[in-house]
Amino acid sequence: MDFKSISSSELFRIKAELESKYREFQSKKLKLNMSRGKPGADQLALSMGMLETLDASSATATRSGDDCRNYGLPFGIDEMRGLMAEIMEVDAENVIVGGNSSLNMMFDTVCCGMTHGFSGCEPWIKQKPVKFLCPSPGYDRHFAVTEYFGIDMITIRMTPSGPDMDAVEELVRDESVKGIWCVPKYQNPTGITFSDETVRRFAALRPAAPDFLIFWDNSYCVHDLTDTPDVLLNLWEACKAEGTLENLIVTTSTSKITFPGAGVAALAAGPGNLAVLKKRCTFSSIGPDKLNQLRHYRFLRNKEGVMEQMKKHREILSPKFGVVMQKLESELDGKGIASWTNPRGGYFFSVDVLPGCAKRVVALCEQAGVVLTGAGATFPYGKDPADSNIRLAPTYPPIHELEQAMDLFCICVQLAAVEKILAQ
Repeated sequence: MDFKSISSSELFRIKAELESKYREFQSKKLKLNMSRGKPGADQLALSMGMLETLDASSATATRSGDDCRNYGLPFGIDEMRGLMAEIMEVDAENVIVGGNSSLNMMFDTVCCGMTHGFSGCEPWIKQKPVKFLCPSPGYDRHFAVTEYFGIDMITIRMTPSGPDMDAVEELVRDESVKGIWCVPKYQNPTGITFSDETVRRFAALRPAAPDFLIFWDNSYCVHDLTDTPDVLLNLWEACKAEGTLENLIVTTSTSKITFPGAGVAALAAGPGNLAVLKKRCTFSSIGPDKLNQLRHYRFLRNKEGVMEQMKKHREILSPKFGVVMQKLESELDGKGIASWTNPRGGYFFSVDVLPGCAKRVVALCEQAGVVLTGAGATFPYGKDPADSNIRLAPTYPPIHELEQAMDLFCICVQLAAVEKILAQ
């Protein structure tokens, strides 16, 4: 029953029913949170064995004999550099392993561009204006980093195969465009994986700015939810073939493999940019937490060990993603008021409601006890021009809470839509 094609009297009847159901939810005084893509407690429990890999009797030296309890090894232990290179599908000698946050490594890379520059160019702060391309809907924390440094953000439309590459190729002709943010596999929030053609076009970019950087945030590279996972073409190898490796910064972390608050992050870059970032590391830190790196290496061992760990995560997450799909399809399908992605991995759903309704839906949910990601957060400056996109993060709540939250969400989407249609 398409809401836009039925009579006003019928819409008023539906509105009354929805308001009654909504009041029932308000009376339950729920306190549920779906605002961030956090692992649930049962996922965190999967990594508790890692804490037992080091004790008072454990050897704390690396294969090369370096004592992880002491200063040194500013670029990480070789064992973890090798493992993270396997995960990222890059060359181990091009990897820096840091602390727990890949976002921190991306932030520091942008900061380095602002203060010291890349590729022999002047610091970005001296080249203003400085612009970044921002595929949207996208990851709000990427946009927050860019805004923090006063970099102008240009919205790029996301398509089912990745960013609108026609627009990207046109815009990088502007020398003031210094970078682009990408989550290439199971993108946040749409869940799509960039097509082979999109990856090849990224590798073939010839930007006007010699210090242009592709921030390839491959956070969900092993976060599959099906038996037939998406396969992302290797941009690292494609850039090597094209001679454009200096355009590329690759990052990932174990944040949603082990402990988000105590994981291990890694960055890979071409030789020139890597030298700049390594020099920065020697000034900013005497060394990362090598005991944590050693703990991770002994727990995960190799990429096969990582994939075994991810199978356990999948057993927990797949039912939750199934709940979201079932609720969206049973409550909203065919009503002409919402569309959504069906991710095969990652941590999010992207839902588009009627234009002008996203903020209303989020507010209604919050007033009934369910906190969602703020409407507009998936766009630069927090401004969704259509006010239609909402990111759903189903991973943290237990199943029974997720079912309640999705029931309320579907009621709010319908209620906001009916209000909008009747107002027109």
